[in-house]
Amino acid sequence: MSTSTSSVTGVDATETGVDTTETGVDTTETVRLTNGLTCSLPADSPLAKLLRSQRTWAGPDAKARLKLLREAKSVAIVGASPNPARSSYFVGTYLQQSSDFRIYFVNPNATEILGQPAYPDLASLPEVPDIVDVFRKASDIPQVIDEVVAIGAPTVWVQLGIWNQEAAEYGESKGLNVVMDRCIKVEHARFHGGLHLLGFDTGQITARKTLR
Repeated sequence: MSTSTSSVTGVDATETGVDTTETGVDTTETVRLTNGLTCSLPADSPLAKLLRSQRTWAGPDAKARLKLLREAKSVAIVGASPNPARSSYFVGTYLQQSSDFRIYFVNPNATEILGQPAYPDLASLPEVPDIVDVFRKASDIPQVIDEVVAIGAPTVWVQLGIWNQEAAEYGESKGLNVVMDRCIKVEHARFHGGLHLLGFDTGQITARKTLR
């Protein structure tokens, strides 16, 4: 079982595994607090479930994300859709028009997206992408990570609204750069002056401020 940390009302706790000793009919779970103390909780108790649900993995900070984007030359979008109403289509359109990335679309059920061929899987791409941008449900992320590792891509970027902490930790354990629950379009636009700090489109193409 992977180790994860949790925070509840300002108190951090680290899940250290499930105690296989049963007390009556309940399996207990041991958590370790930041002060070094440990305590056992019924694994199905509300507090144990809350501890497991907390987000404690942060991933690369803003400077590190900027570095990933600046160094990348190619991006593969896994779960890309030919449907203009889908967010992956919008992100693909933005990256085509507003970045210098070579863009690849991965969807086994499509033949063409945004005027480019769609590939059935990452292994079919003509090159190893620098970033694999993922539009798949959270439970699919571990499988995608295995595919990313298999082709030798260095970075997996999981789109906004998709969260799987165990998958993020798993990806890092495989040596990947992992970004999760962040939109690559929003991040690229923010770093290149296309967004106000609050997230509004400024219409700017450059990140330089006008001197007054």
